[in-house]
Amino acid sequence: MKMYHQRVRIKWSLWVTLLLLAGGGLTACRENAINDLSPADSPVYITNYDRSVNFSQYKTFSLPDSVIIESNDAYSADQTPISSRFVTNVANAMTARGFQRVSKGDSADLGVAIIRVNNQYTGVASNPYSYYSSYWGYGGLGGYGYSPYYPSYYTYQVTDQYWEVQIVDLKNRPATGTGTEQPQLNVIYDATIRGTDITDQQAVDTAISAIFNQSPYLKATE
Repeated sequence: MKMYHQRVRIKWSLWVTLLLLAGGGLTACRENAINDLSPADSPVYITNYDRSVNFSQYKTFSLPDSVIIESNDAYSADQTPISSRFVTNVANAMTARGFQRVSKGDSADLGVAIIRVNNQYTGVASNPYSYYSSYWGYGGLGGYGYSPYYPSYYTYQVTDQYWEVQIVDLKNRPATGTGTEQPQLNVIYDATIRGTDITDQQAVDTAISAIFNQSPYLKATE
């Protein structure tokens, strides 16, 4: 597959298939660089697609009524008001591009999944200052005997939260997998929404409008 950014997980593919069948990088030079950004300025919309795909070959799509919640490789379904707004807006946007949504359980050319990623990672790192603890206590601070203790390691936790809209090719999916594995679905479109968390319907409307405006190629007819 020629897609620059493709993240296909077997567990995710199984979740999408079941749902369809059932129905730190760069930092700024100054501290707190994003403090002055308004909520409207902070979201980042990243879209990508398989350059070899002609989307006009697809006519129908299947979109579950629920959002997939991905949390550290565990998957569940969610139907909150925000999730429902995502589903409605994506369905309307796809329909406006000429695709027809099929009923739950019917075959479709495309499978659309809306994913809420909520991952938390815990790690352990060494403390480079622990070796120098005695230096700071004896003479370093005027000989007052102050000797702070620095453990040789510490733990940290990273939270990664964002939304994704992914489209998989159901029309050309392989009939069988390799050995005992399930056939793997090809992701031909991916949109990621990062930045300020989406907590209201207006933010959902803005996000979906933005990612589809960035994707003029995503249409059923030319």
